[in-house]
Order: sequence, then C-alpha cells, then structure tokens
Amino acid sequence: MLAERLEFFIPKLMEVMKLWQWLLYIVFWSLFVTVIDRHDLVTWSEFLIGFISRVVQNILSIIPPLYLIDYLRPILKRMSIPKASMSILLLMIISSVLMMILVMLVMINVGWLEYNYHAFVLNVLFDGVISGGFTLVFLIYFLHRHRELAALKQSFENKLTAQNYLIKARIAPHFLFNTINTLTSLIESNPPRAADLLQHVSALFRASFNGPREISFEEEVALCEHYLAIESSRLTDKLVVSWDLPDDDIMYDMVITALTLQSVLEKMLLNVAEMTTETIYIDIVVTWQKHVVAITITVQLPSKTLMITHDLRRQLDLHGQAERLKTYFGESSEIESTVTSERIRTVIKYPLYDVGF
Repeated sequence: MLAERLEFFIPKLMEVMKLWQWLLYIVFWSLFVTVIDRHDLVTWSEFLIGFISRVVQNILSIIPPLYLIDYLRPILKRMSIPKASMSILLLMIISSVLMMILVMLVMINVGWLEYNYHAFVLNVLFDGVISGGFTLVFLIYFLHRHRELAALKQSFENKLTAQNYLIKARIAPHFLFNTINTLTSLIESNPPRAADLLQHVSALFRASFNGPREISFEEEVALCEHYLAIESSRLTDKLVVSWDLPDDDIMYDMVITALTLQSVLEKMLLNVAEMTTETIYIDIVVTWQKHVVAITITVQLPSKTLMITHDLRRQLDLHGQAERLKTYFGESSEIESTVTSERIRTVIKYPLYDVGF
C-alpha cells in the first residue's frame, strides 16, 4: 500500500472522494462564494442565478480535469515533479478560464448578464488566478505528503535492514560452522553428496544476503527445503519432515517476508538436534482462511532424551522474526511457541488479503 502511494506524488483524485462527495463540496463552495459576493446581487432571483451559474462553472471546471489527470497518470509519472506540477496547474487554469467564458457567454445570451468588456476580461482573469492559486496550494500539500511518505519508506527499510542483520548475527554463525564441518566430512566420504550440499548452501546464503523483502510463499518453501536438506545431511538423515500446503492456485497468491519460516525452523531444530541422536519429526501445516495465513510447525520431542521445557521456552526467542513480520503485515501478526513434554509447537499468523479484493 505504501509503495502504491509512493508511485506518484498526486493521489488518484477521483478515488480520494466519490463523485457525489465532490459534487456536494462544489455546491457548498459555490454557495459560500455567492454569499460572499452578494453585494452585487440585488434580488433573490439574481442570487439564485449567480449561485446556479457558479455551480455549473465549478462542476465543469473541476470534475473533467480531475478525471483527465487520473487518466494521464502514466504520462505524468514519467515527468519530473516540476514538469508534472506545471502541466496540472496549466490544465486546471485553462479548464477554469474556458468554463468561465462559456458560462458568462450563455448568461449574456439569455439576458441574465449585461455585457461589459472590461468586467468580462477582469472576471475571467480573476477566476484563472483563483483557480491557479488553489491548484498550487493542493500541489504543495501533495508534494509535502509525498516527501513524508518517502521518508517513512526509507525509515521502514532501514528498520528492516537492521532487524535482518540482527537475525543474521544471531543465527548464521552456528549454522555456518556446522555446515562447514559437514562438508569437510562429506568431501572425503561422499563427494557427489558434498556437491549437492554445496548447491543447497549456495541457494540459502544467496537468499539471506539479498536483504529483507517480501517474496512468494513458494520461494520461502523452496528456501526451507534447501535448509532442511543441509540439516538432514548433518544429522545423517535422521530428520523426517511432513508438509501440508495449500493448493498451487492458492500458494501462487501467498507472500511472506523472506526467511521468516526458515529462521523459525532453524531456531526450533537447533534446540532439539543438539540434545538427541534420535530421528526428529517435523510437521508443517499451512492454511490461508478469512484473510489470515496460519503456519503451524510441530517438532516431536525425542522420548528417550530428557528435555527441560523451561530451558526450551527460554531459548525459543522468536522476537526478531515476529517484529519483521509485524513491520510488513501489521501489528496483528504474531509468532507464538508452546512447549510441552512431548512437542514444540510454533504458530506463525499474519493477515494477508487476496489481491482480487
């Protein structure tokens, strides 16, 4: 949403308010201006004629140019901000002047207004200046908001980068050392498998250094599979992973922050693998219902190894991953872990609306 608002410094004007809202504002503005100018209007009929003429003029001066500006957005976005601003300013002034001339000519022809050359020219010039002034004020306001959004986006990206580096600093070292040790042993005993492992390592570390970003859920699953393949080699294949994923059509529209699921899996697996030599079973269930993605990761705790649940709860610190998720998907995003004597269960939840809505 932020990226969409940053694509151009002027919003889609006909989406700022509905057409009836624009018309309502124009009617009340015309009434206000007519009341201010009432000293030239002697009778109620003159007041009514002046009010109606201003309503018609303002509607014809404002509504068509707003639609035209929205239509020309692809062209205006390719211009520099000063050039786009000047184009919009000229468009609004020309539209206002032409409509003022048209309304005054109609009023003169039907006898509602007495023709006076100097008054005619003065009214047209005054209307053009007023229209240009209001347009310029709104352009300055939109430009100010655009710069505020750009600064917010930069702050947003800086925060994500800092969080990404923090997660790397906490997780990458132990994983890197373990992987190097596994590669060292495989190079001598099983060179083909060492080559496969290197491909998995390359793919995973390439993704980790691409920085914080939003990726498709299919890409995140692929990164998790690279990671799990590496860990499976280290654990001598004593790792069984079961995936329960949505249909491909649903997965196509799903997104997530890069390495969120992978880093949660890494944290959970690290705390179990170091305490047992038994086979480790992991179940991953992903659902997307009522605009909420829920990822449930369950790691079965080995039955023959004593694990202290209090220590596991303390070590499963997923605050950094949760903060990254909230930065992208809002404060309702969460990552919660439950530890029992039989299993560790972590649930990742975040709002995700279908692009079709």
